[in-house]
Amino acid sequence: MINPLTRWEPVGELDILQNRLSNLFGRAPARRGNGREDLALADWAPLADISEDDKEYRIKTELPDVRKDDVKVTVENGVLSIAGERKFEKEEKNKKYHRIERAYGTFVRSFTLPDDADPNGVKAEFKDGMLTVRVAKSESAKPKQIEVKVASGEH
Repeated sequence: MINPLTRWEPVGELDILQNRLSNLFGRAPARRGNGREDLALADWAPLADISEDDKEYRIKTELPDVRKDDVKVTVENGVLSIAGERKFEKEEKNKKYHRIERAYGTFVRSFTLPDDADPNGVKAEFKDGMLTVRVAKSESAKPKQIEVKVASGEH
């Protein structure tokens, strides 16, 4: 018996792998058409930059078209979470969408705080679509210089 040849489509196999990984992590699977722009929107996770200096950690998160009232910052058990929602515009009569590429809906970003972070020293500021969360470093974690004294007497 002769086996018929099947055509190998590496892009199709990558899509299958991506969908399996998405399902594993509880995300909506991404779909692509055969050469067409037939994409399903993935879950939205806003981008974040994390930096630090001697006094604090800083997390800057891009939240365009999100209202301040739709953002919540929490700290619990050493994890800082930023949650919120970007709402889709109300559908208007005589308005037809040709393409919607930006993701909408709820999001959550969680970050494990370092041991030297002070969970009581968290401040958040929202301006021009950018959320900046500052987490102070604890005083006990800051390096202290110890004075070395000369002992009197001989050894």
